[in-house]
Amino acid sequence: MTITKNKQTDITIRRMAKAAFPDKRVTSIKELTEGMCNVTYLLGLDDKTESILKISSKDNQGRMSNEVNLMEAEVRAMELVKESGLLKVADIYYYDCSKTICDSDYFFMEKLDGDNYILIKENLSQKEIAQLNFEIGQISKRLTDIRENQFGFLGDTERFDSLYEFICRMLCNLIIDARKKDIALGIDICKLPEKLAQNKACFDEVTHATLVHWDMWEGNVFVKEGHVAGVIDWERAMWGEAYMDDRFRRHTRNQHFLEGYGQTAFSSSELTRITWYDIILYLTMMIEVFYRQYDDDGQYRWAKGMLEQTLSGI
Repeated sequence: MTITKNKQTDITIRRMAKAAFPDKRVTSIKELTEGMCNVTYLLGLDDKTESILKISSKDNQGRMSNEVNLMEAEVRAMELVKESGLLKVADIYYYDCSKTICDSDYFFMEKLDGDNYILIKENLSQKEIAQLNFEIGQISKRLTDIRENQFGFLGDTERFDSLYEFICRMLCNLIIDARKKDIALGIDICKLPEKLAQNKACFDEVTHATLVHWDMWEGNVFVKEGHVAGVIDWERAMWGEAYMDDRFRRHTRNQHFLEGYGQTAFSSSELTRITWYDIILYLTMMIEVFYRQYDDDGQYRWAKGMLEQTLSGI
């Protein structure tokens, strides 16, 4: 368990459910342990329906600087996607940020039909995996139709007029976070902003922001009857560029996803931006190990190796 998981007693959970569903009674409570940040429960109700309860962390302990009002961001992102009608997201039944029953923000949402992609992937054929990756690419492309004039985190009020300014902020936040914990990154991280400045023109080619999930790995995708049934965990959503999402990273990018997205080749400027998004992700994965206080440093060591490979290309 990470320090950001704010577990609640059954008594408190039942009180939360009573506020959300006054005419229903909770018949079962089961913690879902797959996530690494928030605590999540599956509730059974006496009308034979189920609901997912998601509870944010109690405070900013374990949070990094690029993680701003994550639950608010998630709710807003899901609302935007639902309004667009571009893809299936869970309905949010009840959202409470008053901290009167629970000492954290929380919401109840629809339980999506289907299975978590990461949990069934090893039992799927290569053809089935290819189809799912193609559909995830299509989803990433659809999200580019949800646009904004400025860039920034959905949970933050600060907006940036240029993508370059936003990426600078993300990178500088990571530098600050690493210094606070005196984390050994194996590089002179203070030189990265100067290197980024040399590539400013590449970012200036992007003139408007689109909605980015940022973390659309297999664990956040639901599958039903061989097709994508929905996407969860929108808490890191942002107004950015589509290439910022996890599926464009060097360790995940694949031909079927790119075909679904509708782009299998990239310009020199696009590849430069993609490389910087790689750097930001691998730095994030390294640093969060120490903020979340993970039980082992496997993620840190893996991300450190990926970062070293990526930096050799800039």
